[in-house]
Amino acid sequence: MTEERDVAVGDEGGLGEREQALLAVERRSWPGPGAKERAVRERLGLSPTRYYQLLNALLDDPRALAHDPVTVNRLRRVREERQRRR
Repeated sequence: MTEERDVAVGDEGGLGEREQALLAVERRSWPGPGAKERAVRERLGLSPTRYYQLLNALLDDPRALAHDPVTVNRLRRVREERQRRR
C-alpha cells in the first residue's frame, strides 16, 4: 500500500486503509509492554516513532473523528492532558 493510494482514498471523503489501521491499533487493549510496538512493526511495517507521528496528525483530521469518534476523542484527551503537564 502506498501513501499516494491512502491519500487518494482519503480524498474521496473517507479514511485510507492505513489511517483505519492506525485507529484499529489504538482501539485494542494490549497485554504488556512492547506488545503494541511489536504489532505496529509487524502489521503496519512502521517504526513506533513514525506510527505516533502519523497517529498524532490523524487526530486532527475530521475524517478520523467521523470514522471512530470514541477512539479519537479519547486520544485527544490523553494528548491534551500530556500537553497541559508540560
